[in-house]
Amino acid sequence: MRAQDSATATRTITVTTTGPAADRAGDTVRTSDTVRTSDTVRTARADPLPRGTLLAALGVFAFSLTFPSTVWGLESFGPWSLVAVRSVLAALVAGAFLLAGRVPLPERRHWAGLAVVGGGVVIGFPLLTTLALQTSTTSHAAVVVGLLPLTTAAFAALRTRRRPSRTFWCAAVAGAVVVLAFTVQQSGGAVSRGDLYLFGALLVCAAGYTEGGRLARLMPGWQVIGWALILCLPLMAVGSAVALSAEPVHLNAHGVLGLVWVAAGSTFFGLYVWYRGMASIGIPKASQLQLAQPLLTLVWSVVLLDETLPLAAPLAAVAVLVCIAVTQRARS
Repeated sequence: MRAQDSATATRTITVTTTGPAADRAGDTVRTSDTVRTSDTVRTARADPLPRGTLLAALGVFAFSLTFPSTVWGLESFGPWSLVAVRSVLAALVAGAFLLAGRVPLPERRHWAGLAVVGGGVVIGFPLLTTLALQTSTTSHAAVVVGLLPLTTAAFAALRTRRRPSRTFWCAAVAGAVVVLAFTVQQSGGAVSRGDLYLFGALLVCAAGYTEGGRLARLMPGWQVIGWALILCLPLMAVGSAVALSAEPVHLNAHGVLGLVWVAAGSTFFGLYVWYRGMASIGIPKASQLQLAQPLLTLVWSVVLLDETLPLAAPLAAVAVLVCIAVTQRARS
């Protein structure tokens, strides 16, 4: 065959697929399809970056409402009750989707990773940030958690053994320095117990994001967070019963809306689109989009909580957005 004909040659290939139906039947389904190599080349060249970036950005938008919603939720619930109940509600939503889709159980080799996701983003991060928000303002907590992109990128480099480019790291570090300087300037250089909770939240969340992003390459993102929530459900159901009996509950509109959002919006929907975005554009680049999260949360803190917006916020916003632009163009 001549070289110039190879790009448009028609070949018959055999594709082996293992789907839910095949898994239930215990055998493998084989299908034969006739494709053109030129079509395959065009498909391979289709760049998933814009869609992946949009999904990750949608996740960041959902996450940016988490802290204000948590503050609202604390008007009705204690910190332990709020975290436990939000996880149970999110698990019920996820379970309904998994049952409706007749999704088979994950392979045994994926459960350890799902446990890391559950411990990091279902239990650890919500609990530590909720405890921090009892003494810290939403705006202060949002800026401290702005260090999460760099933390996630570092975890991803260690976990996947991939090394982003020097330009990527320079822009990521610059963004983290901007966020850190903003934090120090606003807190007067003191580190409170709330800050320690937030720094702990950074570590466990970065581990959960990294492992979730890896698993989202092997299964749909909504299944990653769905099974992580189901895995944590027994523990959080017991925690809800204990916490609700120990902490007072004073229901009001803010408290209910806050609980609903952190359960359905942040914990399920936000993580669903976030993990899909990470699987598409890569963990390091997706994590840098979160540099915009504290700035969005600052806006929500003013609009929803009547907090005073720091004067340094506009300057920090410009600097961070520049860093995001650089990291998105750097090769990872």
